[in-house]
Amino acid sequence: MYFDAVVAGGSVAGLLCAREIAAKGFTVLVIEEDYEVGTPEHCGGLVSISGLEELGVVPFRKTFDHMIESAEITAPNGKSFSINSKKQKVIEISRRELDKQIAFQAQKNGAIIKVRTSFQEMTDTGIRTNEENIDCKIFVDARGVSSLIQKDRTGILSSAQYEIYANWIKKRKVEVIFDQEKYPGFFAWIIPSGEGKGKVGVAGKGINVAETIEKILEEKGEYSTIRKVFAPIWIKGPIEKFVENNIVIVGDAAGQAKPTTAGGIFTSGMGGVYAGQAIAEFLRTGDKSKLEEYQTKWTDRFGKEFEKQIFARKILERLDNNTINKLFESITPEILKDISEKDDFDFHTGSIVKLLGLKGSIKTAQTLIGGEFKKLLR
Repeated sequence: MYFDAVVAGGSVAGLLCAREIAAKGFTVLVIEEDYEVGTPEHCGGLVSISGLEELGVVPFRKTFDHMIESAEITAPNGKSFSINSKKQKVIEISRRELDKQIAFQAQKNGAIIKVRTSFQEMTDTGIRTNEENIDCKIFVDARGVSSLIQKDRTGILSSAQYEIYANWIKKRKVEVIFDQEKYPGFFAWIIPSGEGKGKVGVAGKGINVAETIEKILEEKGEYSTIRKVFAPIWIKGPIEKFVENNIVIVGDAAGQAKPTTAGGIFTSGMGGVYAGQAIAEFLRTGDKSKLEEYQTKWTDRFGKEFEKQIFARKILERLDNNTINKLFESITPEILKDISEKDDFDFHTGSIVKLLGLKGSIKTAQTLIGGEFKKLLR
């Protein structure tokens, strides 16, 4: 069996890559090791409308539930503030349905998709799956964080996300909870998928995520769990090389999820789009330099923002609970209004700078978090 390209991983990045290759008339096979595209759903499901539009996706009715109107951020001492997020036009989507919608786009363009089929190894002429050998010119690794675990464990955190029913989950309001003792190096989150239902998640360094999330739920009140997902997340930013010989790496496997939140529908999805376009050009011309244009395009678009997010992450990881509480006390209504006016969900380092007080009170911020913050202001 022969295909011009084989994509391992039927998630957003891999499917968008396949869609772009097939759109230019080349043969492409997508193999997904799970029994269903879109399952298991690791993602929180937040994405901007503008991001989806750039990915070439107008969400179906069952993919898109509602707009997010506010985000409540809570400090370790329980004090919180709210950000009006209407201007950012962020929506909560069903990742199961989004992945299927993009799979349909890829299939309409000519891609073939197979589930319960896993990549085993490279061969001299292509790849071997659990079922057969397949010859191909290009192999696309879109297998997610699992591809990174053997390369570098230092960028990986354990995480858990439960889908639950609970009357304390409010439609249109996201919650983020910081506590460096309970969730060191990260945070807990609540993302509504409707009134009285949603996703509760947690990640952190060296914690038992199952025990931690159970404690969060016990403290919040009555709930019913309908699904549990345990999956690692990657927070270290992009890997060094997206292209190695005839292997092209996209999405989470390339470290294209945001270092601050590990979210990556848009940033990973654009990795898939850029990769697919570059692969199609290589297949058309036979010029291997065309493949390198993929990494150049992605880095030009997201590189500086990701560098800033990595610095922001290093700063946030150094803060103890006492410092976080003090920073929360220094946040003014003017700062919150300024952040609410910002309309770019995917390039959010500017909002982090404002929340840390880096522009409003340089001396205070320098005392609290040292000199590294200057890199964020560039």
